[in-house]
Amino acid sequence: MKIAIPTASGLLCPHFGHCEEFVLIDVEPDTRRVLNKQHLVPPPHEPGLLPRWLHQQGANVIIAGGMGQRAVQLFAQNGVQVVVGAPVGDPDEIAMSYLAGTLKAGENVCDH
Repeated sequence: MKIAIPTASGLLCPHFGHCEEFVLIDVEPDTRRVLNKQHLVPPPHEPGLLPRWLHQQGANVIIAGGMGQRAVQLFAQNGVQVVVGAPVGDPDEIAMSYLAGTLKAGENVCDH
């Protein structure tokens, strides 16, 4: 499983499309063991590009604070699970909370 988390200043960025980088964390879901972690600078933001780009990077779970509905739909078309409403925090801790089933996600903070 590869989890992608948009970040700014090392923490989850509330707005998916305006992050500084993505942390991609490869994990073994059964053991919650981290196999690999990458920090990737995304291509310049334009509608529809980031879902394609992250799918090409192998991401199958996206955890974000907020995301536009078009991006959510594009991920769904590629079988990528989206979790929105995640709190600002350390990406490693967020990923581990997701795997443990304890991630407290709220409302999508994006209004478009």
